[in-house]
Amino acid sequence: MSSPLPEIYLVRHGETEWTVSGRHTGRSDIPLTRSGEEAARGVADRLQGQSFAAVWSSPSQRARRTCELAGFGPAPEIRDNLAEWDYGAYEGLISKQIHELRPDWQLFRDGCPEGEAAADVGARADAIIAELRKANARILVFSSSHFLRVLGARWLGLPPEGGAHFVLDTTSISVLGYEHNLAEPVIRRWNQI
Repeated sequence: MSSPLPEIYLVRHGETEWTVSGRHTGRSDIPLTRSGEEAARGVADRLQGQSFAAVWSSPSQRARRTCELAGFGPAPEIRDNLAEWDYGAYEGLISKQIHELRPDWQLFRDGCPEGEAAADVGARADAIIAELRKANARILVFSSSHFLRVLGARWLGLPPEGGAHFVLDTTSISVLGYEHNLAEPVIRRWNQI
């Protein structure tokens, strides 16, 4: 069901070798796998007939390539604040390796040494939300899982740590919007694959 109020479509990038292996992929610029490219092309079918006032992307090649293969590239507006969580010292590690160092570690609670805390990611999400609300238009956004989870939490007014309660699969589509008016932000759809 669409809304007469602005909707923000969020697309998580396609599969990479690191998403398959569970490696934390923040600022490393890992390309899509062949399967990831195929799934990104499928986003075009899933968004067929939709029109957007603007298309924004994270600077990562995985987000930009997903955008392009979905038929909304090759030149989306790049927003540095849409970049994935900076995992710092945990970049490229899987959770099991991190838990060997810190058994009780939780990303959304503890953040990453030499990287970002949830509050840092939340501040970037808030900046994006301010831009989205100022635009007051239907916008398509391509980014990465943990950032988009924080964005969803902040859209609702939850703390950035609230993103821990949302899950996103690769090439999933989610929709942020409003219920009755612009003072009532809601999640209209989440993690559609």
